[in-house]
Amino acid sequence: MIAETVCSAVSVAGLGIAAVTAYRKRFLSAARIAAYSLVPIGLVMTGVVGWLADTAFSPTAWAGFVVLGGAWVLFMITRAVERRGGGTRKERKAAKAAAERDAVAPAASAPSLGQASRPAAQPAARPTAQPAAQPRRSEGSGDDFSDIEAILKKHGI
Repeated sequence: MIAETVCSAVSVAGLGIAAVTAYRKRFLSAARIAAYSLVPIGLVMTGVVGWLADTAFSPTAWAGFVVLGGAWVLFMITRAVERRGGGTRKERKAAKAAAERDAVAPAASAPSLGQASRPAAQPAARPTAQPAAQPRRSEGSGDDFSDIEAILKKHGI
């Protein structure tokens, strides 16, 4: 009973605001406010408010909402696991076989720069005077990589 009274009061207040808005020559806004203010009284007249009031105080209805929430959580967990896992077992197995097959080219060699290429007993000596970087030559000679060589020497490589 109180819910119907509150909804009626909200509708009347909304229609009053719509009338004031229409008086100010803002008819589009007034029509929109009137539409929103008629929704609560329409819900009362169709019986939706009574049904919601009965549902709010029913333990069976709340148990149903808990079951629906549990189903939703379970659904979301399965979606997350499926997205992380990569699909079905056949798809994962085919992807793993393709990854192993294409992981390394048949004629690939070991990396040239690694931990084994550095001598562990001797620490890298720092040069006392660093040579100035020479300008690049465009003649096509072997000095095209001189700036790169200077950087590598600077870092003891």
